Amino acid sequence: MCHTRVNIQNSSIGAFMSSPQKAQYSQGEELANSITHGIGMIFGIVGLVLLLIKAVDHQADTLTITSMAIYGSSMIVLFLASTLYHAIPYPKAKRWLKTFDHCAIYLLIAGSYTPFLLVSLRTPLAIGLMIVIWTIALIGIIMKVAFVYRFKKLSLMTYLVMGWLSLIVIYQLAINLDIGGLTLLAVGGLVYSIGVIFYVAKRIPFNHAIWHGFVLAGCVCHFFAIYYFVEPI
Repeated sequence: MCHTRVNIQNSSIGAFMSSPQKAQYSQGEELANSITHGIGMIFGIVGLVLLLIKAVDHQADTLTITSMAIYGSSMIVLFLASTLYHAIPYPKAKRWLKTFDHCAIYLLIAGSYTPFLLVSLRTPLAIGLMIVIWTIALIGIIMKVAFVYRFKKLSLMTYLVMGWLSLIVIYQLAINLDIGGLTLLAVGGLVYSIGVIFYVAKRIPFNHAIWHGFVLAGCVCHFFAIYYFVEPI
């Protein structure tokens, strides 16, 4: 019985590793996909450095510095994972990198919440939402690793729901965040959501690169909201 279970597990892993993966995008599309998020990775690195420099210069507390580090690192991980996934042509590597890419989305969403909840607010409600968001992110990552290529629609819905859970603290944000920061936060969330339309529109040429553009634009909005309106001046 034990041998049977081992054989089933091994055959499942073997099928995952050896099964042919149909190319989703043309070479031109993959080049565009890689470039768009390669730019994002550079932006993330520069952004992290700027956030940390500003935090240290203004003698921010440990929680603020940690929040900025988590947010900036989540940007870098997301854009790095996406760039590698689209740039590396080897099918076996691509399978694992696709999982890495999708897991990184959870990290970016949770990472983007962190400065707003722990720096701008630091209220019981914000801390509670922080726990919920990171719990969903960790469960999502485990599901992505355990059930590769399954529950795609559920994952997409989870990303969107995670993003718009920010409405729970919208009143507190409206009180504690300048109108400029609140506007950038809302525009960023809207840009991400509109981008999903292109993500699912597989028949549109370069749809994924367009989606990448929306992700980058949304990320830029949230970065400036955090840099100018969340981080202490």
